[in-house]
Amino acid sequence: MSETSYPRVKLIEEGMREGMQIESADIPVADKIRLLDALSRTGLESIVVGSFVSPKWTPQMAHVDEVVAGFTPVDGVDYTALALNRRGVERMEQYIPPLTPPSRSSRTLVHLCDVFVRRNTNRSQAAEIAEWPAIVGRAVAAGETTASVAINAAWGSNWLGLFDEDYRMDMLDRQIRLWHDAGLTVDTVWIGDPMAWNLPQQVGSQLRAIRERWPEITTFHLHLHDARGTALLSAYEAIHALGPEHTLILDTSVGGMGGCPYGGHGRMTRMIPTEDLVDLLNELGIPCPVDLHTIIEASLLAEEVVGHELWGHVTRVGPRPRPGSLFPMDMPFVETKEQAEHFRRGSAAYAGARSPWQEPVTSPVRQAVDRGEDPSTAAHAFAAGGVPPIRRHQF
Repeated sequence: MSETSYPRVKLIEEGMREGMQIESADIPVADKIRLLDALSRTGLESIVVGSFVSPKWTPQMAHVDEVVAGFTPVDGVDYTALALNRRGVERMEQYIPPLTPPSRSSRTLVHLCDVFVRRNTNRSQAAEIAEWPAIVGRAVAAGETTASVAINAAWGSNWLGLFDEDYRMDMLDRQIRLWHDAGLTVDTVWIGDPMAWNLPQQVGSQLRAIRERWPEITTFHLHLHDARGTALLSAYEAIHALGPEHTLILDTSVGGMGGCPYGGHGRMTRMIPTEDLVDLLNELGIPCPVDLHTIIEASLLAEEVVGHELWGHVTRVGPRPRPGSLFPMDMPFVETKEQAEHFRRGSAAYAGARSPWQEPVTSPVRQAVDRGEDPSTAAHAFAAGGVPPIRRHQF
């Protein structure tokens, strides 16, 4: 698949909201501001700064007003926040700007798990569905022409089990027909997975089914959790399920932190680490404005702020080295996490490590690569000529 066949991919950074809501409530406001400012300098285009919710049940967001009032906005970044009721919206509106005004496009939503929605929002699934006509009515009165639909807990539930595609399509169809009957076009679908039931083949199948049935839907927004380690795989499958006419929005979190206390996994719910997805997009050739090295530093700062190691992979080993950053051939043994940080700290990271080489390691292929030749071409040429590509003394 060529890069011209890929959809446009947009990242929304959720570390300050989805991440912080499951971390310690004792994290100082100053540290949160420090992290938010660091994320703002990475090239991220959209950052969720927190939630305007009751501190009784989400004490981690008790000081969100201070965070928003204290950080340094960067031009070109959309800063948003979550608000679940009128009081929360009123609090949030006091900070517009620097927060971006909410989108005028209206959305209907239903949780496929009636247990989770009750635990998460203290509402029933039936109440969500009953609210749809009023949402549509307000959109019509406001003169809106497009809308979005959403399903949450879409692939399965820790209390009910696996949900099939027929159930998802039916719940989408009921919403879309309501919008169409009111004369509005549905151009966006949001699919959430708070309990990490996503599997790549199911995610891909679902997006292809939506494309086929409702070709007017061109924006797909996925909120995938990673408790079972499949979220990045599912995102990769989503990229391949869509085409260049589509926009794929993926919620990610620096270091992969994230989760809610209502789903049963706590901090282990996790999300796609932002730095890992940035690395994947870079390797696929999909345009991404986020600087990988800067987001890696932000991930390490996030670990300092929350007080424990996070779950990003590229944070530990760096991007795949290319000419100009290839590893020294004579580097000693690298065994520990700290030594592996040589990609960002230099040779000081492995100073004093064991080194068995009795004389310099040499490679004619490496010499060719350093001259600017393609590594596969050089290696193949030397192998075909019978020249050993690497020479070193055994120990």
